[in-house]
Amino acid sequence: MFKSLALGLGLLALPQVAHARTPAAPTGAAAPVMNQTKPVGPSPAVVDAATSAPRVQIALLLDTSGSMDGLIDQARRQLWTVVNTFQKARRDGQMARLEIALYEYGKSDIDAKDGYIRQLLPFTTDLDKVSEQLFALRTNGGDEYCGQAIQKATTQLSWSKSKEDLKLIYIAGNEPFTQGPVAFGTAIASAKEHGIIVNTIHCGPAEVGAQEGWTAAAALAQGQALNIDQNRAVAHVPAPQDAELARLSGDLSKTYLGYGSEGRASKLRQEAQDSNAGVSASATASRAASKASRLYDNSSWDLVDGAKKGTVKVEALKDEELPQELKGKSVAERKAIVDAKSKERSDIQARIQTLQGEREKFLASKAAENKGADTLDTAIIQSVRTQAAARKLMLE
Repeated sequence: MFKSLALGLGLLALPQVAHARTPAAPTGAAAPVMNQTKPVGPSPAVVDAATSAPRVQIALLLDTSGSMDGLIDQARRQLWTVVNTFQKARRDGQMARLEIALYEYGKSDIDAKDGYIRQLLPFTTDLDKVSEQLFALRTNGGDEYCGQAIQKATTQLSWSKSKEDLKLIYIAGNEPFTQGPVAFGTAIASAKEHGIIVNTIHCGPAEVGAQEGWTAAAALAQGQALNIDQNRAVAHVPAPQDAELARLSGDLSKTYLGYGSEGRASKLRQEAQDSNAGVSASATASRAASKASRLYDNSSWDLVDGAKKGTVKVEALKDEELPQELKGKSVAERKAIVDAKSKERSDIQARIQTLQGEREKFLASKAAENKGADTLDTAIIQSVRTQAAARKLMLE
């Protein structure tokens, strides 16, 4: 049952920074490979922009107990649709930073002493890691402790200290909200002290959610009580732009030049998430739009993004740290290749953005014909629009 959806969104232009209490890798996951290249560090201008930018943080808590396969499938397919909502997020003309955190709870193979709750990702800007973890999720029966899940997300994550930043927890599921050793009122009071809004997503009829505490919890948290049909198949409306967007997404991935061991691992992750997005033409098109946006920043492992952000110097890399395309090249040749890839990427991104604009207009014209029960993406987007406006964040 999909009980806890805590999503932490905040768009970081900087490379991923370490957060407190980084979790152990999920069972079966490969150990992270560390980049052996000494980081150059961002330029002062990049640091100033990142530290002053408004931040959107979303922590997503997913119930992975036995009946939540449909919810997890929606999360996988709709991740890129949700991400695209924040492409233009800004306050007073300054673009926002986006971070997402991910938890699972309610699964019996998670240790009981941890409340059957596991942090999968701390706040991150690496969208491919979020997709990777969603596709790795598996369900299993267990106990679902909503209050304790909210408490863990509140205390474990590195939430912004600014009162103006948008800090959201989404918790989703379909069992009574009152279960577990931590009262939801206590957990929500702590979240509110940190300026965090808790939204509840009940997987089932609204009247059942109201009876089982989901509505009361959202009201106490000054969030929204949302209801979805977790078993509803994600509808796909074919758009004329889908095929070309899929092709361009593949072309875009070819412009990435991963450096060091982290670069090699991250490039493989990118390719795997391209493949995972192939579950539907709609998901592929939405991922293409995300990859063409400012949110898809891979400056921690990609030479094109890294050189642009000043986080790596091409001339400082050892030959063994270079991608195959740059091995054995002079510094001038390296820079020429990186510049050419940068130009190629910009051209592809521009074309994707044009096509995505056309696709959005087409889908909007079909929306009335395909109106049905809310799914995960519509629930999140609906609440985010309201809560962003309260923080004077523009999304359009």
